[in-house]
Amino acid sequence: MKTKAVRMYGTRDLRLEEFELPEIKDDEILAKIITDSICMSTYKLVEQGKKHKRAPQNMDTHPIITGHEFAGVIVKVGKKWQDQFKPGMRFAQQPALNYKGSLASPGYSYEFFGGDCTYCIFPHEVMELGALMPYDGESFFEASLGEPMSCIIGGYHANYHTNKHNYNHAMGTKEGGNIIILGGCGPMGLGAISYGINFENKPKRIVVTDINDARIARAKEVVSPEYAAQHGVELIYVNTSNMDTAYDDLMKITDGHGYDDVFVYTPIRAVAELGNKLLAFDGCMNFFSGPTDKNFSADINLYDCHYTSTHIMGTTGGNNDDLIEANTLAAKGIIDPAVMITHVGGIDSIAETTLNLPKIPGGKKLAYTQFDMPMTAIEDFAKLGEKDPFFLELDKCCKAHKGLWNAEAEKMILKHFNVEI
Repeated sequence: MKTKAVRMYGTRDLRLEEFELPEIKDDEILAKIITDSICMSTYKLVEQGKKHKRAPQNMDTHPIITGHEFAGVIVKVGKKWQDQFKPGMRFAQQPALNYKGSLASPGYSYEFFGGDCTYCIFPHEVMELGALMPYDGESFFEASLGEPMSCIIGGYHANYHTNKHNYNHAMGTKEGGNIIILGGCGPMGLGAISYGINFENKPKRIVVTDINDARIARAKEVVSPEYAAQHGVELIYVNTSNMDTAYDDLMKITDGHGYDDVFVYTPIRAVAELGNKLLAFDGCMNFFSGPTDKNFSADINLYDCHYTSTHIMGTTGGNNDDLIEANTLAAKGIIDPAVMITHVGGIDSIAETTLNLPKIPGGKKLAYTQFDMPMTAIEDFAKLGEKDPFFLELDKCCKAHKGLWNAEAEKMILKHFNVEI
């Protein structure tokens, strides 16, 4: 079985190549990949090369397939798993494996297992961990976005609060509390807003900060304060670059109470330090955005930690339950992962997009791996439609869904490029 894949040989060395996959073993599964959403974590991997904790040291001679936010269809099942999985089944997968203490994960560590390809081989540990899951959703892109949504959901579940009566930790963000998402108008932040409005520990208020008016304007369109109000949550977007004193102005929103849950969605020292200052009594700060600098640090107030029970933690990835929750909520229409997507492209666009990810404006870049297509902003479909009727139809379809990518658009693009499912 031949596959075409984006393979990594070292620091900033990505190559789109075609090669032969080995025959699967009795405890492996062959899969056809349809979608992979490109993650900033892959950019960090590409920048660090062999220095990354998940990267194998022999990647120069045994290159790894990049991409870990992927979904598709099972093609062939090894004997060991034939009672659980069948050819033709759609799947979602959880890349945070943690198999017997190993950090190996698809998209970081495996020669024949990753998302930026036409076909790949699932190794036995994925099924043993329950990380390969049948998926019944309407669209593949939502299953791809289940992985980043599971990271967001994991952050909400992992936050905790204490009390002075016993040593029990109340897990999750504080019900009826104040949440602030610092740097929250990027793709992951939008997912966090969407989930926070629907989380079982419903907050009273969610404040979202950014320093870019265009990002804030788009955020207000796709996750509006009106929508949040309908669900009993006050949603406030603020541009902190327009504030004279960000700390004072953000505290005023809570009438001086502070924020019970602080999520730091951008790895900037000043932002982390601001988040620490904004914590209410027993407030929990989740440093969510992973830095590339291994020595990244910030000043924290240990006086408040001691006397007002503030605490700091970090989360990365989600678990299987988080992924199941993400896919279930998306399938029911309770959350809309499409709020994250601003660009769509084909397999030939993945390497260049990954290498330049921080420089490309907008949110998530979604790749369909079974065809070639430049990475294209959804907002550019109308202009392209002046010469190409296909993009004109895609534009109409997306505009009918608040300008968002959607299941109907996915069906249109797969049909246009003759992709068989």
